Amino acid sequence: MLTNLTMGQYYPVDSLVHRLDPRIKLVLTLAFIVSVFLVNSLPGYLLIVGFIFLAARKARVPFRLLLKSIRPLRMILIFTFVLNLFFTAGDQVLLEFWVIRITSESLRQAVFYSLRLVFLVLGTSLLTLTTSPVALSDGLELLLGPLKKIRFPAHELAMMMTIALRFIPTLLDETDRIMKAQMARGADFESGNLIARARAMVPLLVPLFVSAFRRAGDLAMAMESRCYHGGEGRTRFRVLKITRMDWNACLTVVLLIVLIILERTFVPASFPF
Repeated sequence: MLTNLTMGQYYPVDSLVHRLDPRIKLVLTLAFIVSVFLVNSLPGYLLIVGFIFLAARKARVPFRLLLKSIRPLRMILIFTFVLNLFFTAGDQVLLEFWVIRITSESLRQAVFYSLRLVFLVLGTSLLTLTTSPVALSDGLELLLGPLKKIRFPAHELAMMMTIALRFIPTLLDETDRIMKAQMARGADFESGNLIARARAMVPLLVPLFVSAFRRAGDLAMAMESRCYHGGEGRTRFRVLKITRMDWNACLTVVLLIVLIILERTFVPASFPF
């Protein structure tokens, strides 16, 4: 399961999406999230699927790699589906047995809300796969730059997010190595009840936390030895510039939102909000 987590991973290829300004990609990702929440029928979700497929093709990211980001969320997806299926009121009963009551409204809502969660994960994973942590940090810092007038720590927040994204793959690799070492010594992480599994995780979590704190200390010492003092007076090797390609990407997302609004206006909703 650890190898299926794509958050924080960067897929280094040369593509149109990779060359977009990170500020534009952050804004477009937020716009995509808003568009997902605007959808309330099947044609709207088909538009979202088409947009994700087009973005993945333009980014030259294998679709199987993008789908790997959904696998760690299987239990959350199942919980969301079941929760909406059995606890949503409706009039058109499809199945009723004892305390179980499934209606057509609850089934549609369970499917659509699960799809909504899937699309949110795919959109954010596409952002991290096509944007390096350094570029993501620079874009976020520049977007939050106007808030510095009210003493908002924009640079510090961007740096913390960059470090967190940078060390996610490292900690996953460390976890995988510790798990294999413990399994070679006879540890069992899969059998037994919930309490037994939780106890079996102790030999994994203790060395993982020790390794994480040691890496954090080494990083802090390295930053201090290089006289790091925040964003004041900091220059950049690559200056971010918005090009025509960025504006074309913005127009594409605006077109998607317009189509979704039109679909929401003229197509009856498939489930109530």
